[in-house]
Amino acid sequence: MRITAIIVDDEHTARKVLLNYLNKYCPQVEILGEAANIREAVPLIEKAQPQLVFLDVEMPYGNAFDVLEATKHCQFETIFITAFSEYSLKALNLSASYYILKPIDIQELITAVAKVAETLEQKQAFSRNQVLLENLKQKPDKQQIILPTVQGFDVVKIDDIVRLQADGNFTHLFMKDGSRKMVCRFLKYFDELLDFPLVRVHRSHIINTVYVASYHRNGEIVLNDGTEIEVSSTYKEAFLKLF
Repeated sequence: MRITAIIVDDEHTARKVLLNYLNKYCPQVEILGEAANIREAVPLIEKAQPQLVFLDVEMPYGNAFDVLEATKHCQFETIFITAFSEYSLKALNLSASYYILKPIDIQELITAVAKVAETLEQKQAFSRNQVLLENLKQKPDKQQIILPTVQGFDVVKIDDIVRLQADGNFTHLFMKDGSRKMVCRFLKYFDELLDFPLVRVHRSHIINTVYVASYHRNGEIVLNDGTEIEVSSTYKEAFLKLF
């Protein structure tokens, strides 16, 4: 599948390295142009209408999220190129965005491009970019998370999640409306991604403290829906400090 793309990075050398990698390892990607900053990137995206943008997170005159905000009327997939930043990686993971850490690893590049190709082929309707922009404006508990499911993806509000329960390679998410979602991710993935008021209380459980109805001295939490969850000794002290 042919994918039209542009590269946005303020470093000339970085653009050339990425271009060489794409030509050699991802020949299905056709580069329509390059930009060094937001002032060049926005008009280029609007004119070229690429299917994919390789977007450096930090640049002069604004960052990657400013580019997305200015081009939110355009439809394209994004692969973010970024140096490590806990804040940006958490935001990108919540929105299920594709990203590659600098320096670029060839296999990571191939994998990210393959995922974009799969998304484009399936013509998935939701916009990761839009979810990402909305999340950056919201407090942690009001953000959204994109969940990969067997059928595709679900976008849910974090404050609608009552609890999460481990099930081998999968995690079950129990929602405020009584529904349940099964995601092919370890519970550890969500433990690292989600912030308070979602807290881990057991090897197999993460709960939303907003929905705690009571706590018993025997180490048992009762949620608003009547579910009883054991607080393991490992997490007990940290949990009690919250209250």
